[in-house]
Parts: sequence; structure tokens; C-alpha cells
Amino acid sequence: MEYIRVTKDNIEKEHICCAISNNKDVQVSSKKQWLSERFDDGLVFLKSVERGKCFIEYIPAESAWNPISADGYMYIDCLWVSGSFKGHGYSNDLLNECITDSKAKGKKGLCILSSQKKKPFLADPKFLKYKGFTVCDESDNGIQLWYLPFGPDTEKPKFRECAKSPHIDEKGYVLYYTNQCPFNAKYVPIVEQTAKEQGVSFRAVHIESKEDAQNAPTPITTYALFCDGEYLTNEQMNDKKFLKLISK
Repeated sequence: MEYIRVTKDNIEKEHICCAISNNKDVQVSSKKQWLSERFDDGLVFLKSVERGKCFIEYIPAESAWNPISADGYMYIDCLWVSGSFKGHGYSNDLLNECITDSKAKGKKGLCILSSQKKKPFLADPKFLKYKGFTVCDESDNGIQLWYLPFGPDTEKPKFRECAKSPHIDEKGYVLYYTNQCPFNAKYVPIVEQTAKEQGVSFRAVHIESKEDAQNAPTPITTYALFCDGEYLTNEQMNDKKFLKLISK
């Protein structure tokens, strides 16, 4: 497989994998804008030259849009290989490229979000364990921070206190989200409209800065849905999923 690194110079012409559409699609434009604004922070987006979901996205942990303390580490935003790309070792290729690049940049190691059992839009814990990652911290809602140190006696990354016990003091449904995930640009407004039509209390909190993301009340900032103060899920909702949720 041949891979290409997306940069400021080629992002307008390159396909970004997780949103299969053209540049005029709101999902594509929002994701490309988010990426473009992160490149100066050291973000790397490495993808297959083929169209499809086969890419890795990572950034120095100090600039990650998550409430973690992991100075000197590289944080993996997303490692996604799916569909016809699965089963060919491409996840290994992408992760190995990340490791090589991170070591060359003098990083202490890698860290990434996962959970004890596989959850949608989170790294597969079985794959992480196979690659030598171990759990270094866990929030009260079961979201785990895994790490792969490059040397002995390396200080472990950890969640910030604001994310250790995900909870908010607000009734109704409250969604925290960023434009890191392209699907949000399309589906958050749809869920907002669905909630309004159903007379359901719903508020979307659009996280638009690194500082706000690093102080969020949830380990996952790409999509974190709360209900009456309690964390529910990180799985993106469309109108049908949301209607099913509120009917329970």
C-alpha cells in the first residue's frame, strides 16, 4: 500500500477518507478546515492513496483536543482502517509510521483513547494490547487512556481532573462535540431539529478551541452526549438513533 501525508499544500485536492464526498459537502469542508488549523500544532494526517477509510491522525499531546496530561507524548486522534482495507496489515503500517515519526521527533511515546471492550469510534483494545500498549488511566465512565512508552521509567500520561468523573450539572440532553469528526457537521443540526420537534430539552456545546477541549468534562471531546448530567455515549446520533434513545 502507498500512503500520502496530507498537508496545507495538498489538502484541497486530497480525499480525507472518513468523509466520502466532495469538497463542497459540509462534512468534508468542516473536517478540512479543522485539520488545516491544526497543522501548525504538529498534526499529521497520513492516509492511503486509495479512496476509503484507511488513515491515522496524530498530534503532540500538548496540543491534543482532549483533557489529558501527557507532555512529551504523541496523541493519536484516530486510527481507522475499515471495509475492504481490513485484514491486510494496513493498521500496522500506519501505526509503525507514527512510531517512527514520533521517535524521530524525540517523543516519549504514544497515547490513545480506548475502553475495556470495543466501543464505536474508539481504538480496538485488542489491537492496542497486541501492539504493546497498556492502560495508564481510566475515567469513571470506562473510557481508558492507553500508552506505548518508548523507554523505561517514562512518566505515564493521565486524564485531567475535569475528565476523571464525567458529569455535568444540567438537566436534559447536552452534547459536547468538535469538528474533528466530520459527521458532526451534518448530524448535530439534524439531532437538534429532531429534539425541537419532539419537545425534548437538548443543548449542543460546540468546542471550538484547544483550551476548551482540554478542560472539557469528558475524556472524549469529538462527541460526548449527557442526559440529566450523566454521560451516555460517544456514538454519533442521527435522527433515527436519537428518536430510539429518547423513546426508552
